[in-house]
Amino acid sequence: MPSRRVAVIGAGAAGLVAARELRREGHAPAPVVFERAVGVGGTWRYDDAASADPLGAGGVHGSLYASLRTNLPRESMGFLDFPFVADEGSIDPRRFPGHQEVLRYLETFARRFDLLGLVRLQTEVVGVRRSRVDGVGAGAAGWTVSYCSRKLAGGELQEEEEQSEVFDAVVVCNGHFAEPLLADIAGIGGWPGKQLHSHSYRVPDPFHGQVVVVIGYHPSGMDISRDIAGVAKEVHVAIRAAPAEMQSATAHANLWLHPMIECAEEDGSVVFQDGSRVKADSIVHCTGYKYGFPFLEEDGIVSVDNNRVGPLYKHVFPPQLAPHISFIGLPFKLILFPVFRLQSNWVAGALSGRIELPSPEEMMLDVMAFYSDMEARGWPKRFTHNLGVEAWTFEYQDWLAEQCGLEKMEEWRRVIYVAARARVLVRPESYRDEWDDDQLVAQAHITSSTATYGLASVGFSSLRGHAIKEFR
Repeated sequence: MPSRRVAVIGAGAAGLVAARELRREGHAPAPVVFERAVGVGGTWRYDDAASADPLGAGGVHGSLYASLRTNLPRESMGFLDFPFVADEGSIDPRRFPGHQEVLRYLETFARRFDLLGLVRLQTEVVGVRRSRVDGVGAGAAGWTVSYCSRKLAGGELQEEEEQSEVFDAVVVCNGHFAEPLLADIAGIGGWPGKQLHSHSYRVPDPFHGQVVVVIGYHPSGMDISRDIAGVAKEVHVAIRAAPAEMQSATAHANLWLHPMIECAEEDGSVVFQDGSRVKADSIVHCTGYKYGFPFLEEDGIVSVDNNRVGPLYKHVFPPQLAPHISFIGLPFKLILFPVFRLQSNWVAGALSGRIELPSPEEMMLDVMAFYSDMEARGWPKRFTHNLGVEAWTFEYQDWLAEQCGLEKMEEWRRVIYVAARARVLVRPESYRDEWDDDQLVAQAHITSSTATYGLASVGFSSLRGHAIKEFR
């Protein structure tokens, strides 16, 4: 099988497991992993520094806030062949640990599989382009990767001159939690208060005594609104898809839920779609992020349209260039680390020839059929990589496992995931510290300690069904 020299962009969870799978596949020399931060971990590296632009990225990659804990239990999060368990080295042994524990896990993963030597730290990729157009098909072209490194000189970090290297293939693992996406609010230009995106939020102290409007009620919105409620006078949360029967009151006496914002006014008022209004000091946008690939040349590799990255076959391969450029980690609302591993194994196998991809024409037809299905269901483009729809929750990873010839995800992990997601909705205040699936946790610990896979799932199908029904 052919061996390829591969560049991996990013040393977060996706980039680390991609490097491991590429080396396991036999690609030599070993892949080169470019990482602009001072260490591995990607989005899980906490940075006290916030963007100088409160509504933009401002050169700051990290988006973690100090109090962040995982919104999935650790036993469901880990790579299938490297369990995320609490041990004597744990910083935070809780089932839903803080971000420091996830970073420790990824650093341990990198050491365990001897990946640190593959990573060029403080090295930012600034350009990726096809270096030639000869060869068999456009995808056979080499790829020139341009990068800048920062080195310590005279006690200060200095950026070196841009350099370039040629690779046979590029695997893009740069994450999608760095470029803020803002809510579009009528009248916001004349509103006198302060605005902040969650990308720049770290601690609640600056909001002491204020009236704060938080936009968004996904995990970051839930967490940050409660974080700020501990110091603010009032917190009002605007929800995009607020149910008709939504209760405005919460367990916090100073925190209320509202429909989305109708407009902002010059006197400081924020008006909600139900006609209610508050005079607010600050607005915090917990409204997600944009996919972005600033290092890709504008030559039609992919486009980003309303957060649809495409065209991509199964969220990974541009059909006309596969398998020589690929994207790991675009899907969301699923169990991320195991999916990163499956995507990486698929890419590594496709590059070596162990796994045969469909023709470019067949891949494009599949992409267009997927888009047509989304349109028929009435789903916007921004949902393209949202695999949290019930019908797709495990279909994608099962398909990947089949392509790779790997075992499918354990049934106990699926049940834990479904139940955990449901608890977020019905117990937003306590889902991280109260649960009722101890029998599944025990099964997870048995699997972790014995390092066996494909365990019999007798009885777990009924448990899964029970978990789904209980929380609907």
